[in-house]
Amino acid sequence: MSVPRFLELATPENISRVHPITHAILCLAALQGATHDLTLFHASKTKLHPETALIADAGYQGILRAHSCARTPTKATKKHPLTPAQKQDNQTLSRLRLPTLHVIRCLKIFRCLSSVYRHRRRRLQLRLSLLAGLYNAMLLCP
Repeated sequence: MSVPRFLELATPENISRVHPITHAILCLAALQGATHDLTLFHASKTKLHPETALIADAGYQGILRAHSCARTPTKATKKHPLTPAQKQDNQTLSRLRLPTLHVIRCLKIFRCLSSVYRHRRRRLQLRLSLLAGLYNAMLLCP
């Protein structure tokens, strides 16, 4: 199996890894309660190939320590606004992450992901996996 060129991360309430070409969901992880994106990434303990470029949103600012090929948008502060080159880089990253956000939109069509999850917490991971399987099956049957 060949290694994808890059992998994208985005979080509705969980972490998802999406293949850049087929847009198939490769991996899902969830934890109980409100957790930071980076904490969820470390807790998932998913192994990534060292040469796989990881494109993440701004919630993963410290991910470069865990994965050397990670890219996140640059944040601006009051004293240090973004340069035009940094703004252009952030726009490029946003364009690359857009297919992942479309995948999350397709998953949120199912009502249990678009609102507060009120069922058994132990079964959240199972339901996420089932919805990801349904989405991947939808991709195979156009």
